[in-house]
Amino acid sequence: MPRILIIDDEKAIRHTLKEILEYESYQVDQAEDGPTGLDMLIRDKYDVVLCDVKMPKMDGIEVLERARILAPGATFIMVSAHGNVEMAVDATKKGAYDFLQKPPDLNRLLLTVRNALDHSKLSTETTKLSTENKTLKKKLAKNSEMIGDSEALSAVRKAIEKVAPTDARVLITGPNGAGKEMVARQLHELSNRAGGPLVEVNCAAIPSELIESELFGHEKGSFTSAVKQRIGKFEQADGGTLFLDEIGDMSLSAQAKVLRALQESKITRVGGEKEISVNVRVLAATNKNLLHEIADKNFREDLYHRLSVILIQVPALNDRRDDIPALIEKFLKDIAQDYGNKPKKVDPSALKYLQSLDWRGNIRELRNVVERLVIMSDDTITETDAKAFAGK
Repeated sequence: MPRILIIDDEKAIRHTLKEILEYESYQVDQAEDGPTGLDMLIRDKYDVVLCDVKMPKMDGIEVLERARILAPGATFIMVSAHGNVEMAVDATKKGAYDFLQKPPDLNRLLLTVRNALDHSKLSTETTKLSTENKTLKKKLAKNSEMIGDSEALSAVRKAIEKVAPTDARVLITGPNGAGKEMVARQLHELSNRAGGPLVEVNCAAIPSELIESELFGHEKGSFTSAVKQRIGKFEQADGGTLFLDEIGDMSLSAQAKVLRALQESKITRVGGEKEISVNVRVLAATNKNLLHEIADKNFREDLYHRLSVILIQVPALNDRRDDIPALIEKFLKDIAQDYGNKPKKVDPSALKYLQSLDWRGNIRELRNVVERLVIMSDDTITETDAKAFAGK
């Protein structure tokens, strides 16, 4: 049930407004002056506040100003028998939702309260969304954190720090599961485009006949299943970063269009004629040797040179074994948080054994093994557990 607080030094006005609003099934409380009302706002949660402007101890404008800081959740409607346009404008500038003359017209009062409640609900949802968005960004930042102090990883970090603030295109190479996506996210998060979108496309996961529609969008009716217009990834990433993962699997036809987009900063939707300007930084990644692909005529040499302004080679996990203990510690914490448990410990002999293994699946494989060990072992993961459940 919506909660409304009436702050007014006139008892008769308070009671009249209370009766009207309670008849409409609102929960209504009263305060006879500004300080009392402010205390109630700080102590309890109210959706809407009807606040008189002229009061002896603290006028309504001061209550409004203090409430913006101390109790920002409530939506204020200011009420006054001496109101004018200047007062209404001043109250609105200071955060009031609306301004009513005393005595308020019944229909106008109820309509304003209903609208204010809708506004309050929208503000709450927006705040919640903003909080969730910040939480998600923190989680993404945490997930893209590069763990380890090995020499190979330090070289990657230094390259990211130098390149991220620029708009230079970057080609990220390395084996599957080594963390190419993390490098791309770090490049975006440390760039001047961090406030814009990061749009990721896995070129290997999209059928060749659909990749152009996915990247550039399409117009309604451009092909059989095009029942409505679609905005492609280039347009979605406008003002931000487009990450083309597994670009070595892209069709030659799509490669030609990507090359044109990079050259001219313009795209054309499938089935369309209009050129659309896009402001996008492109990052690409592949586990293939693109020079070999060029020799085999599977990849365009001109596109390769457009994409590889900067080359970053992500090392395989076998080339940075010193980072395995730190990675395992991070995975133990993340998995414990996901499961709602305390992180498990790892016996030094188990760590040494895990460091000695051949990690062909790289970080992705290590993470899966750690999760398996967490599930199958007791409070401390032993060498016996590692040998039994590492799957090697």
